[in-house]
Amino acid sequence: MSARTPQRHQLIELLDPVVQSAGYDLEDVTVTAAGRRSLIRVIVDGDEGIDLDGVAVVARAVSELLDDDVDGAPTFAGPYVLEVSSPGVDRPLTQPRHWRRAAGRLVTLELTGGEQLTGRVLSADERRLSLDVAGQRRDLALSEVGPGRVQVEFSRPGEDDLTADELVDDELAAEDLAAEDLAEDDFALENDDDSPPVRVTVPDEEA
Repeated sequence: MSARTPQRHQLIELLDPVVQSAGYDLEDVTVTAAGRRSLIRVIVDGDEGIDLDGVAVVARAVSELLDDDVDGAPTFAGPYVLEVSSPGVDRPLTQPRHWRRAAGRLVTLELTGGEQLTGRVLSADERRLSLDVAGQRRDLALSEVGPGRVQVEFSRPGEDDLTADELVDDELAAEDLAAEDLAEDDFALENDDDSPPVRVTVPDEEA
């Protein structure tokens, strides 16, 4: 019988303990065909975010598990490419931890009754979310909150003294440093605080 690529739910069940043991949360796993290869995307995050070093640690642990020749390890129909990354700013906010990690960020959301809100996250726990909406505090039960989205801002509170051009210059300087690190580490990296996720791509040895 020929090998078959594992399904998404199988990979989530398998990889979640590995990601948790590294100190992060497994947000999602997708498997797509890329020619004769499978592209496995693993999305991870943490309370303090995740940097390139953290992504690399998770990528190595996941890669070792996927390549482990033991009972219960997944078997692929062909070579695969593993991509481990952070979620990126466009990730929907659906879990309590997502709202907690968005503290201080401007978000949009829709309540179950249809009301749409834009406000800044003040705090969140397992059951409630507090927003600053046009200068007024709004306390909401998470059960009445639909998926939210973080809004990209050129200037956030505490950055008022910087112009938009200065912020862009700072981002470009950070990207230049990341590019230098990329050349040294030989990793596929895209890193920006507000949009592209931190990413490490690991080809299968048989690819």
